[in-house]
Amino acid sequence: MEMLLHAFTIGLILSIMPGPVFFVLIEKSITKGIRSALAIDLGVLVSDVVYILLAVLFVEQINGVLSGNKKEVFDIIGGSIFITYGIVNLFKKTKMHDGDQEFEDVTEKYQIKESADPNKNFGLLIAKGFLLNFANPMVVFYWLSVVSVAKRESHTTGNLFLIVFLVIVLITFFSIDVVKIFAAKRIRNLVTVSLLQTLNKLIGIIFIGFGLFFMLQRFL
Repeated sequence: MEMLLHAFTIGLILSIMPGPVFFVLIEKSITKGIRSALAIDLGVLVSDVVYILLAVLFVEQINGVLSGNKKEVFDIIGGSIFITYGIVNLFKKTKMHDGDQEFEDVTEKYQIKESADPNKNFGLLIAKGFLLNFANPMVVFYWLSVVSVAKRESHTTGNLFLIVFLVIVLITFFSIDVVKIFAAKRIRNLVTVSLLQTLNKLIGIIFIGFGLFFMLQRFL
């Protein structure tokens, strides 16, 4: 039950983080419709899975090198990632992203042209969502943090716990994205610079708290 709560909490935090994808999903839901926004979110989900696989491979390598008596070093590395990410969120400049412009930049950069066939456009929207999320270097950073937590909380040498933990995070993350897509018009009117600043600071504090707990839990 504790594992479920931790995974759900992390998925919730990641889903409310303001960024390009956050605004693209809301604005495309309003201007292009729910189906288009869901296609974009599916592409985002696929890119998250790719980043998670890369993060798992990296963490497994570190975990193998720092096994045994050096395991506490892994705790410090994982905690440091959280604290660094939290500090970045605390002090980064808050701005309102132009979702339509962000999306058009991806279209122009990768030369993805829309087709007259709506069915083909669905696949193109998935590709655009994938590229939009994959081009953000901060994504791999927070997935590395999440995988570090999941690996540290696992009390077995197998990967079943890790897989279940990450699946719950992804389901929570994607489910709340779907809610945002369906409630886009109401959410868009509520989003202000002040709200984004509050969210960034709150998320930053939470991540720093996670990092400190991650590093110091063996002493508690």
